[in-house]
Amino acid sequence: MKPALITLAVLLLTAAAAQAQPKLPAPNFPHYASIADVQTRCDAGLKGATQRVKALEKRKVDAGWLAALDDLTVHLEDHQGPNDFILNIHPDKAIRDAAQACSLRWADFASSLGQNEKVYRALQKAPKADGIDAEFVRLASGQFEDSGVALPATKRARAKQILDKLTELDQQFNKTIRDAGTRVAFTEAELKGVPVSVWEKAKRDAQGRVLLGVDYPSYVPVMRSAESSETRQRMWLAKTNEGGQPNLDVLAQIVTLRGEYAGLFGFGNYVDFNLRRRMAKDGATAARFLDSVTGAVNAREKAELQELRAAKAQHLGSPLDQTKVERWDATFYSERVKREKFSVDQNAFRPYFPPQASLEFSMRIVEKLMGVKYQRVTNKLWYEEAQTYVVSDAASGQPIAQMYVDLYPRDGKYNHAAVWPLRGSATRIGRTPAAALVVNFDRNGLTLDEVETLLHELGHAVHVNLSTTRYAATAGTTVMHDFVEAPSQMLEDWIYDKQVLKLMQEVCATCKPVPDTMVDQALAAKHYGKGGQFGRQHLYASYDLALHQQAKPEPLPLWARMEGATPLGYVPGTMFPAGFAHIAGGYGSGYYGYLWSLVVAMDLRTAFAADKLNADVGKRYRDLVLGQGAQKPAPELVKAFLGRESNSQAFFEYLKK
Repeated sequence: MKPALITLAVLLLTAAAAQAQPKLPAPNFPHYASIADVQTRCDAGLKGATQRVKALEKRKVDAGWLAALDDLTVHLEDHQGPNDFILNIHPDKAIRDAAQACSLRWADFASSLGQNEKVYRALQKAPKADGIDAEFVRLASGQFEDSGVALPATKRARAKQILDKLTELDQQFNKTIRDAGTRVAFTEAELKGVPVSVWEKAKRDAQGRVLLGVDYPSYVPVMRSAESSETRQRMWLAKTNEGGQPNLDVLAQIVTLRGEYAGLFGFGNYVDFNLRRRMAKDGATAARFLDSVTGAVNAREKAELQELRAAKAQHLGSPLDQTKVERWDATFYSERVKREKFSVDQNAFRPYFPPQASLEFSMRIVEKLMGVKYQRVTNKLWYEEAQTYVVSDAASGQPIAQMYVDLYPRDGKYNHAAVWPLRGSATRIGRTPAAALVVNFDRNGLTLDEVETLLHELGHAVHVNLSTTRYAATAGTTVMHDFVEAPSQMLEDWIYDKQVLKLMQEVCATCKPVPDTMVDQALAAKHYGKGGQFGRQHLYASYDLALHQQAKPEPLPLWARMEGATPLGYVPGTMFPAGFAHIAGGYGSGYYGYLWSLVVAMDLRTAFAADKLNADVGKRYRDLVLGQGAQKPAPELVKAFLGRESNSQAFFEYLKK
């Protein structure tokens, strides 16, 4: 998930259109028509935000003060948020660049606000009517304190400089990847084995070679299916070296500045500083958690690698003891093993999952489970293919949220999968939430893995959309960062349930049902590959913690040592950290949260073990977990839903399968 905020302008519907579709429950996403439009909106938004801060400083600290503070959050969502979103997805590079310049101005405003002593002191005095108010004050106080409001003046000034620079460097890191336009040239012969649909419509160079980007609809099929080892190697190197040396330098600066920032608060490293308000509490706890899964993961990963070696030796007719599996071989031979051992070919699922039908199928799962209804409406957005959905409560028919969807890759677009929480719910003012789901899927259909990704991201959007919090500042995905992935990871498992898969025919009568045998085989194959899957996640998380504990961060040497200690080893000259955008941004020192959240997610799934479409359990989950946002600490939400403290039993049982 990509944390962000967003805002919206007023949508006027004609009377005829209003009869044909539900009205949007919140203002529509603003249309950015030009650089001047970006700049005008930026100026107006910052002016309004500054005025609101001044009013807060002068306001009497009374029973309405917390609401007034939250009104500022609403303003930021409605003015800063859209800008920070379009710099990632707008098709016009000039507009993206203008939005990035504006984003730096918003960062300056945010760091100044975080150090506003008048507002902070008033917050400490604000009356608290109940536990929801108390939690809002606790969370907001932590944000001010983490921004340096209580530091001595000299340290406070340096803290602001660092925060502003970190925002700039994070944006620079992502822009380098987003705007690179990387293309790899292949002859048609070199693409033997890759589905023709992946490359037949691709651009060609002057020599007639096919030009493929490193977006997922191009990259994944090549790595899974290309018979040529050299083809896979070239594609893998292009993807692995995204960002290049410039991003390695930027990442070193980011981690160095974070270490200095933690030092301003008396911490010896950024990990302990950053985790102290999360479920893990400190780096030692996060490290112990990772250590607890090391043995099971390593054993599985090594066993799977031996099978890949055997598969490669058999494929090439080479002696087993002289056969080495390279990084660019792993996916290809893993797919061969799955086909031979489980009769599973991910590409075989594409005819069963057309992209649009897959989206509607995923939403149908949520409708059945959570008591809502999605309706697509005609609406002009940032790109002609982007879609708008109104989310309504099924029982009352009341519109409760919006969701925007951007399904397909294009140049300059954010090239992974993410959800931006555009608007938070605020029941105190009748404010409904909105989320944007951004993915990059193959127009020819999705693999089962990709449908799983879609469910994961939809899980984030659902977390935003079904929030019913009093304050926007505690809405949806504002939960503890090592819990935020749990609601989305929980839903991933639904794709392997045959009862759930039958819902596809409710949204696509012409779609052929996936044969039960294919589902059984895919589930068996999923268990087969989890040594490598969890091994990689473990490496990412361990690297992130180690990097942020280095006195003088050296991203590439550290990565080379740590990846070199894994069964597949390190390939000299490669620079994976240069494209590791998660840790350059909001997941820095927190990537362990993916595995941590997965433990919680698997525990949450136990409530749905008997029936994954049980509407009664789904309603409790909607009310007790999703609806609460961050109004209560994450452990309390889980306990309220499960009726007990969370544990890791389900996770470790899964690892043994």
